[in-house]
Amino acid sequence: MEKLSVCIVGSGNWGSAIAKIVGANCANMDEFDNRVNMYVYEEVVNGRKLTEIINDTHENVKYLPGHKLPENVVAVPDLVEAAKNSDILIFVVPHQFIPSFCKTLLGKIKPNAFAISLIKGFDKAPGGGIDLISHIINRNLKVPCSVLMGANLANEVAEGNFCETTIGCRDAKHAKIFHQLFQSQNFRVVVVDDADAVEICGALKNIVACGAGFVDGLGLGDNTKAAIIRLGLMEMIRFVDVFYPGSKLSTFFESCGVADLITTCYGGRNRKVSEAFVKTGLTIAQLETELLNGQKLQGPATAEEVNYMLKNKGLEDKFPLFTAIHKICTNQLKVEELIECIRSHPEHMETSFMPTPKL
Repeated sequence: MEKLSVCIVGSGNWGSAIAKIVGANCANMDEFDNRVNMYVYEEVVNGRKLTEIINDTHENVKYLPGHKLPENVVAVPDLVEAAKNSDILIFVVPHQFIPSFCKTLLGKIKPNAFAISLIKGFDKAPGGGIDLISHIINRNLKVPCSVLMGANLANEVAEGNFCETTIGCRDAKHAKIFHQLFQSQNFRVVVVDDADAVEICGALKNIVACGAGFVDGLGLGDNTKAAIIRLGLMEMIRFVDVFYPGSKLSTFFESCGVADLITTCYGGRNRKVSEAFVKTGLTIAQLETELLNGQKLQGPATAEEVNYMLKNKGLEDKFPLFTAIHKICTNQLKVEELIECIRSHPEHMETSFMPTPKL
């Protein structure tokens, strides 16, 4: 059987962390080609090209310093060159780059290639809706695309700390391949077929993490933060129930759901920047530049995309936490008003009883 060739499209913090697992598995399994191409956006770091540094030292000194990458992971600065001969494309770049990347790659990859997205976010769709990143890849690149989401803070994955992840995949053959490609001793994989819900969880939890960061910045304590997390989970469930009916409630109890929500609300960049937003008075954009070393913040952008959909559908009042977080991020609302916005949350109002959605 011909070995499967893998390309990682992206080399940031998370892309480099997953490269450690994928590279090691490809080096040790007969099913996969030994060489793993990793597309790297070329930058100059300390007077040298980043791709040269990675290929010479096997370390991404800018985005994952202190961690050695497997020697079979090869940094390639040209997107088409990196991906053209690959059977499996692992997308792990900021979601705003996906449409242009697909346009660049269309017609220049293997006809039977398939993809998986590790990207947490949405894009706006015509007509007041949102588009899932996996759907954009599937539609624009003409390849099937699965998703991987979970409680996977990149630095902890790179350290080799035990964690779980969820893969949403509708194709049984691809599911088996992805399980082999990603599972390791300390990175345990569960595959489910509820791919859309898996992906939506991965995006929406970043909005809730901003709310958790605001609570930390205001010094309101763990009880309030727990309420934000719970109400955030309920809004996540309701969002899927309203806009993606047919999904399974059990998906929210996988790593992509409640586990990722908790971990992101206590760690991760969205919580960190949102806390600093309250304490410093600087804008989200300023803090992204100052605190994230070139990484992108997904929570505020996802909140904007979700609000675009909710506003067009007349549903902002049904999702008061998502709505308040968006308005705080865009300076339409003072952060001190967050709790007032959720004091009359539908979850609290006995007179407007709303049963838990049965997905």
